[in-house]
Amino acid sequence: MAKVEVDIKKLLNAGAHFGHKTSKWHPKMSEYIHSKKDGNHIIDLTKTIVKLDEALSFITETVQSGRQVLLVGTKRQAKDILKQLAEDTGMPYVTERWLGGTLTNWQTISGRVKYLKDQEQKMESGQLAAKYNKLELQRFQEEIDDMNITFGGIKNLNGKPGALFVVDMVNEANAIKEARKINIPVVALADTNADPTLATYAIPSNDDAIKTIQLMASYVKEAIELGKAGQKVKSENNDKVEDK
Repeated sequence: MAKVEVDIKKLLNAGAHFGHKTSKWHPKMSEYIHSKKDGNHIIDLTKTIVKLDEALSFITETVQSGRQVLLVGTKRQAKDILKQLAEDTGMPYVTERWLGGTLTNWQTISGRVKYLKDQEQKMESGQLAAKYNKLELQRFQEEIDDMNITFGGIKNLNGKPGALFVVDMVNEANAIKEARKINIPVVALADTNADPTLATYAIPSNDDAIKTIQLMASYVKEAIELGKAGQKVKSENNDKVEDK
């Protein structure tokens, strides 16, 4: 199976090795810490590459099997990057506040998503315009806009995702907790202040620097694209077998 080629020089240039202040470290990250510098921990990028390779291969396998990867990153540095990644790959995402029950209470959440889609369809078709005045129509549009902030990224989420990709394990603790509760694998950037054992595939890495997040997102994008290509080949091979 084709795999993403990871470049340690790119990781270094992106600042992936810069951890948090030594006072903020999590003891379970000790095996991934190379040294200390100016009061900050330095991450061992040779170990980052090993873990990143494993995580990217898993993402490719997940997508190739036809399952989705839910992209999660609500902090300022990650929002735009993950939203762009989602748009480029067609994957669902959460870049605003994580709504409790997004995974563990999907039946209720999916009902709200369905309502949003129905309202959008009625607005686009002119069905609402035919029944309501301009002021009422404006209120419907405001409701749609507000709901898109909350649910827009998961409108194409088809139930239980195959995996989560998370930027900042500490910040996205609620998302990880829900995923673990219903056995959804978690791929996550694990900075020196995080507990890497909470992720199925923890990638030792800075999770604050925009350049680092951009680089990691580019690797994830490539892994997803490889998965989609593999899925297409698999489908074509199945069609050939059926035609015989």
